[in-house]
Amino acid sequence: MTKIDTHFWEDKYPEAINPVLDHTKYETLIDVFESSCRQYSSKPAFTNMGHTITYAELEEKSAQFAAYLQHHTALKIGDRIAVQMPNILQYPIVFFGAMRAGMVVVNTNPLYTAREMEHQFNDAEVTVLVTVANFCDVVEQVLPRTKIKTVIITEIADMLPPFKRVLLNGVIKYVKKMVPKYNIEGAYSFVDVMKLGSKTTFKKEYHSKATDVALLQYTGGTTGVAKGAILTHSNVVANMLQVRAMMPELKSGEEIIITPLPLYHIFSITVNCMASVESGNLSVLITNPRDVPAFVKELKKWKFTMLTGLNTLFVALCKSPEFAEVDFSALKITVSGGMALQTTAANKWEEITGCKVCEGYGLTETSPIVTVNPLANIELGTIGLPAPETMLKVIDDDGNSLDAGERGELCIKGPQVMQGYWKCPEASKDTFTDDGWLKTGDVAVIQENGFVKIVDRKKDMILVSGFNVYPNELEDVVSSNAKVEECAAIGIPDDRSGEAVKMFIVRSDSSLTVEEIMGFCRQELTGYKIPKEIEFRDELPKTNVGKILRRELR
Repeated sequence: MTKIDTHFWEDKYPEAINPVLDHTKYETLIDVFESSCRQYSSKPAFTNMGHTITYAELEEKSAQFAAYLQHHTALKIGDRIAVQMPNILQYPIVFFGAMRAGMVVVNTNPLYTAREMEHQFNDAEVTVLVTVANFCDVVEQVLPRTKIKTVIITEIADMLPPFKRVLLNGVIKYVKKMVPKYNIEGAYSFVDVMKLGSKTTFKKEYHSKATDVALLQYTGGTTGVAKGAILTHSNVVANMLQVRAMMPELKSGEEIIITPLPLYHIFSITVNCMASVESGNLSVLITNPRDVPAFVKELKKWKFTMLTGLNTLFVALCKSPEFAEVDFSALKITVSGGMALQTTAANKWEEITGCKVCEGYGLTETSPIVTVNPLANIELGTIGLPAPETMLKVIDDDGNSLDAGERGELCIKGPQVMQGYWKCPEASKDTFTDDGWLKTGDVAVIQENGFVKIVDRKKDMILVSGFNVYPNELEDVVSSNAKVEECAAIGIPDDRSGEAVKMFIVRSDSSLTVEEIMGFCRQELTGYKIPKEIEFRDELPKTNVGKILRRELR
């Protein structure tokens, strides 16, 4: 059996890395935050839409938000608060404020449909929601069917200086008409919440422990509806330390890090939020990376040193004629995660920027980083070496460990691995081996040199632009249409998003059209889950016991 551990970093790259992690340095994410705010108080922490806040300001604002939660809500230590916003300055304030008040953060994709929001809010037993006005029409539909007692609504520009805040919020609402009509009775504005918080004092009434839950980070797990991965403070702190150890090129207090991936995604939380904060660096928040011209315009303002992204983002940027005009002279680290990096995209990125792309691999269940290519020795086509204190192995269908070079399901052990799925003991049990290894569902080869290749996917999950899409959920939704007899979803290759959804449908009513089913899907599913292709069939391939054979459809 081949197990790969930290010795690959220690033995092969001793000049680049010290793989021994100091777990005594921080007990919790709050310790990380408060330490950095003391050490780097005058340094810029986050910037967005032309406005920057320092670590001292972030500490002050997060304390105000924490004080509001303590004095003006019924929240108790360990209660869940849903945070639902894109990359704006309010996110780190709310995130760290909630943590400091002893709450568990439930990150929620603001683009979720009503059905998806309702499931996550109810499953996590959320009682407080912080959301953005742009999505409140959907929130309004959902609230009566949840236990949410307090809704805090922010507008995109709420953290900007007063004149600019009023101007930009007005343009967003009345000129661009990006805020739909809604009526949420009893909701509080973020601006008013911060004013109330500033008039009271944040009290550190409870010192969080390493074993306390920090995040309920939702994912589909291996199958079915979204499940909350239970990530403790120690899980995320360990992964943050692993990221820092694997990137010794990151200097404290000197880096400018471009952050286009949403902070509600675990990759961005750990790498762009926590690792950036721990090192006292500046994170440039990109609110809408899909607006490539605006994104490139923002890049031109900075001599940035690091950028994180995924394959689709690199492709979109490289296609922009303006992108080649950006100053890349300071760029030394480009990190790719979330989906497979295509060689052509990596080569084009290096050709334009002069910087190699460093690909990694992770899961929500692992906080998320498992492997990364060392910057000193990037091996394209692999996901790199395992993080310090992380062990990997591959197993066959019977659970037997395999040797280097053999294909099998990738399994993981390490301090970053989740505790299990929230309120899902059976799913948790199925995801771990009897001796405690997390089964990824990805088929991999561990090479003799320790680098790992993902070669196939054992589970039926579809990976669209870095987001997990689970066929069971899609099939449940589509089959609820009265004109659908049965259906099956698979992933198909897609140049832009890596994979896309294809849905096979057997109609119970011959009048059902592609346009009709697509419209139905748009009502029930987030954009990235909507099928790109629909194929009607008279029947679907099945096993003897009637189980649909997705593999045969693929």
